[in-house]
Amino acid sequence: MKSAITLCQVPEALGGPFVFRTPLPEAFATAAEIGFDAVELFLPGPDFVSADGVNALAASHGLAIAAVGTGAGMVCHGLSITDPSEEKREAALDFVFSMIDFGGQLNAPAILGSMQGRGSLDLLGSGLRRCAERAAVHGVPFIYEPLNRYETNLFNRLGEAAAFIDQHELKNVVLLADMFHMNIEESDLPAAIHEAAKHIGHVHFADSNRQAMGFGHTAAAAVIAALKEIGYSGYLSAEIFPLPDPESAARQTMQSIRSLT
Repeated sequence: MKSAITLCQVPEALGGPFVFRTPLPEAFATAAEIGFDAVELFLPGPDFVSADGVNALAASHGLAIAAVGTGAGMVCHGLSITDPSEEKREAALDFVFSMIDFGGQLNAPAILGSMQGRGSLDLLGSGLRRCAERAAVHGVPFIYEPLNRYETNLFNRLGEAAAFIDQHELKNVVLLADMFHMNIEESDLPAAIHEAAKHIGHVHFADSNRQAMGFGHTAAAAVIAALKEIGYSGYLSAEIFPLPDPESAARQTMQSIRSLT
């Protein structure tokens, strides 16, 4: 498994679970110095920085781009792909498509988290299909993240989302196993990982309190053992609060990953 850490450049989300909020050159340098394999980007949109600029930063620091978030579409514009308004749904999909295209230039998948909204499963299914088809053009998957009950009424548990993917024959869609959300919704984290095994394509590595692993009460060793058992070889990405400070959170994450994997 590989390590990644979140870099946020969205002013409206600076109170969220993102570790480094400094300018990208500084954030890339710090992530590399601590020893991460990759970074996960949360940007205001695809025009914030050029893909060539990001690729140059990644190359100079020996980092990959694990994924790009789409949440700015919700945070900054109030958009979701399940909005009752067709006009707003199309605007949301246009934003997600733009981030898929941006990520494609970085060989990185895009994540659908908060932009799934609180709409209907039918709208979610059609939206996921369209996003996955767009991602396939770039040769990357599309990542869907089940969220906890306080953030969406769609899918809160991995197994239910995996069944939905199968039932609707959604190709090129993978699941994001976020350990913070799982701590709220899953009664048994390793069992949930096994239930959704073939669909898991990304992991948010967060403790029960959404701080760095080791600062809460998650039985992380059992979760990592389950990921090894299903043959997961993707990223453990720290989407966490920068507590007690960003560098301490990052170093605690790296220490946990190294000790557990």
